[in-house]
Amino acid sequence: MPAIIMELAPLEKEKKARLVREVTESTSRATGLPPEAIFVFIKENSLENIGVGGTLLADRR
Repeated sequence: MPAIIMELAPLEKEKKARLVREVTESTSRATGLPPEAIFVFIKENSLENIGVGGTLLADRR
């Protein structure tokens, strides 16, 4: 049972649903496992808790 963990900035529910569906489908094809065996966990982080290139994403907006 693969567990896929993604840490992201907050997303709308529809985008998360699409991401989970597409990651599950891709992983199922690559591994030959049924989609029911694949777990996808989304951890959302506020923009104040994500830094890129030495700058917080909250400060880039």
